[in-house]
Amino acid sequence: MATSTTPSSLMLTYASSYGHPQDLTPSLLSFQPKLLFKTFCICQLALRPREIKPSKWANSEPHRVPAAALTAEAEVAEDVDGNEEVKGGDGSAAVAVSSKPKKGKAALLLKRDRTRSKRFLEIQKLRETKKEYALQPAIALLKEMTNTKFVETAEAHFRLNIDPKYNDQQLRATVNLPKGTGQTVKVAVLTQGERFDEAKNAGADLVGGDDLIQQIKEGFMEFDKLIASPDMMPKVASLGKILGPRGLMPNPKAGTVTPNIPQAIAEFKQGKVEYRADKTGIVHLRFGKADFSEEDLLVNLLAAVKSVEANKPPGAKGVYWKSAHICSSMGPSIRLNIREMLDFKLPTNA
Repeated sequence: MATSTTPSSLMLTYASSYGHPQDLTPSLLSFQPKLLFKTFCICQLALRPREIKPSKWANSEPHRVPAAALTAEAEVAEDVDGNEEVKGGDGSAAVAVSSKPKKGKAALLLKRDRTRSKRFLEIQKLRETKKEYALQPAIALLKEMTNTKFVETAEAHFRLNIDPKYNDQQLRATVNLPKGTGQTVKVAVLTQGERFDEAKNAGADLVGGDDLIQQIKEGFMEFDKLIASPDMMPKVASLGKILGPRGLMPNPKAGTVTPNIPQAIAEFKQGKVEYRADKTGIVHLRFGKADFSEEDLLVNLLAAVKSVEANKPPGAKGVYWKSAHICSSMGPSIRLNIREMLDFKLPTNA
């Protein structure tokens, strides 16, 4: 004889060990029978369970079902009850699943869902979308599509057949625009000794040595170009993390590390522009202002095209030019005819 204060748990264990298939419902687990006896013998239940006779309305033979099956069924029922059900249009129940917020490029609107301003949509009607323009009509159309309250910059974008992740396919160079950029360039020079006075006489806006390096470390960035003499480069190396992301780090390929400081200052003041291919192989550079004459913009654009062609990386294979576009700062792009662009020659009076 044994005494038990919770007979319902013992009866549930017994029922879960031997039961009919139609009894496998979560209601069986929640069944709480009333206490009938305070003391009873468990020997017969534990050692010699008697066979359950099939009911007269069921023809199937009794099946033994483990307790784990009933427990799993109850867990599934609880999970389904915990989810919020939403009825669809056909009356079927669907479980609502919360979606995670999109980040990065996935969060951007699709092209068909983007909206443009009325001004942009109006000037976009002036060009044909898939047409390839010759240089002179393209520049005339660029000037026609500039109608903002400020003077826009004329930009060129060249897509090249290169992969800059390989060293022999990287492109970084400079070009001297004959008609200038239309912008006032503030030049700072890092030098010492005799070159200090040379830089001042050449028209540099800022000239300094260790004192200027310390100012840059403290956050001073009031300049557009930074030129350094070769003997200052070991000290300038400590500014890499500050100047590198801003594109101001002196570099011999860009012409900003040179012993001839007066010549470098004069070139950048007159319109020398540095360009490089981004990770997708596209070169972006400005070649003037929208208020330039068509002849001046044409001369600058041809100088940029010849520079990109002359500095073709040695590892470039196949067709070098994929596409070329020009545009204003706030206007749509104009596709250029590449063959006509490369073969174009300036008139003799230009």
